[in-house]
Amino acid sequence: MNSQLFYHHIAKLMLVCFLFATCSSNNNSTPEPEPAPPVTDGDVKVLVTTADLSQDLKWQTVDYGESSNMSPTTITLDPTQRYQEMDGFGAAITGSTSYNLMQMNTEDRAKFLKETFSESEGYGHSYIRIAIGCSDFSLSEYSLCDNPGIENFALQSEERDYVIPILKEILAINPSIKIIGSPWTPPRWMKVNNLTDRQPHNAWTSGHLNPAYYSDYGLYFVKWIQALESEGIPIYAVTPQNEPLNRGNSASLFMGWQEQQAFIKEGLGPRLRDAGLETKIYVFDHNYNYDNMADQYDYPVKIYQDEAAASFVAGAAYHNYGGNRQELLDIRQQRPDKELIFTETSIGTWNDGRNLTTRLMDDMEEVALGTVNNWCRAVIVWNLMLDSDRGPNRDGGCQTCYGAVDINKNDYKTIRRNSHYYIISHLSAVVKPGATRIGTSGYTAAGVMYAAFENPDSSYAAVLLNNTDEKKRIVLADGTHHFSYEVPAKSVVSYRWN
Repeated sequence: MNSQLFYHHIAKLMLVCFLFATCSSNNNSTPEPEPAPPVTDGDVKVLVTTADLSQDLKWQTVDYGESSNMSPTTITLDPTQRYQEMDGFGAAITGSTSYNLMQMNTEDRAKFLKETFSESEGYGHSYIRIAIGCSDFSLSEYSLCDNPGIENFALQSEERDYVIPILKEILAINPSIKIIGSPWTPPRWMKVNNLTDRQPHNAWTSGHLNPAYYSDYGLYFVKWIQALESEGIPIYAVTPQNEPLNRGNSASLFMGWQEQQAFIKEGLGPRLRDAGLETKIYVFDHNYNYDNMADQYDYPVKIYQDEAAASFVAGAAYHNYGGNRQELLDIRQQRPDKELIFTETSIGTWNDGRNLTTRLMDDMEEVALGTVNNWCRAVIVWNLMLDSDRGPNRDGGCQTCYGAVDINKNDYKTIRRNSHYYIISHLSAVVKPGATRIGTSGYTAAGVMYAAFENPDSSYAAVLLNNTDEKKRIVLADGTHHFSYEVPAKSVVSYRWN
């Protein structure tokens, strides 16, 4: 080989290596999820993700320190200071998500679901939200009783062919997973234009629930719960209406607080009770700012003011498409006896949803730690999986949303993880259902945010965000043990130790 040809081959090889390295480090080409392997060779299990993905849900271990601890960057856990019990963390298994999962081959789907939901071989996602009937991420618009008369209730093809098979596969991996259901619309024959004229409103969008059907609609929930339970799918909780102040969704219903209070008191609550169901009811299920409707402010608290309605209600659910998470604290202060959960948030083209450099930091602060530190027992994000065209989706629904993961529509195999998958995994990997959020004291700094927990097995967990440009050596102490770990710049770190 002459020297000119030799150097030509070397140049080509260097170019290939450069392109490979560039693609590997590009946030737009996230590798497929790796399972969370058992870690046994250290005192503390540590899960790390950096915004540049130089560490990508990477498990490590550290050992307890042997000498006394005098570090000024020490965070000390206080298990005597106890806050809310945790129910779990997860994403929505919509019709679109289920469809995409069913397009994968059996082996690839099983691998992804195990990595996502397994307690021992994955990240242990522990809560799922599903629609009662269609949502704006369904394959069509439908209810479970489109023909007038509650006797015509029946599960439809979306449930039978997509959602139920996926839920069964998930439950086989994690039998203790919690499931919450929300309707986007009741059957159209139950809807009226307003509560004065009560003229038929034969449309999927907007309208009001006719009070004459409160009991039938309560039975609709009962039949849905029983139909899924007959398939081996237990329902932990429901909300009476997804986004009750949003008239504009492709499938929607307006249900102000007075209407929801009456429906719970006269229909949903008594029907669940009479059927012997212990399914929890969470009210509201909408934005922190009540869509700026002054007469709807403090929506959950107004429902609680009727003792008969409140007796059926576990608490309230919130989304973050408007307002500030401080509203959670306000509702908690007014009714500390009622629970709070967070049930929906989205990423998309409007918030640079695939830019992990910013989204991982912002979503960890706002959605994950922000809601947990404001008394939420659960954190649930929107679609677990959408395809690379942000679908399947429909006119009138969100055309610009990304999933917690996106799957390549060309092969239904290549998976890209987005910020929502990371934030849920960092919580669920170390904070187990039944854990209690506990107090902390000591080190604080701008850009550093954290929460600590005691798990049911008496292990401790902590989740920490370092949203600064500097690595920080932070010490965690529990009164008996302490250990230090150098937290990378722009990273999320989760810890669990006995």
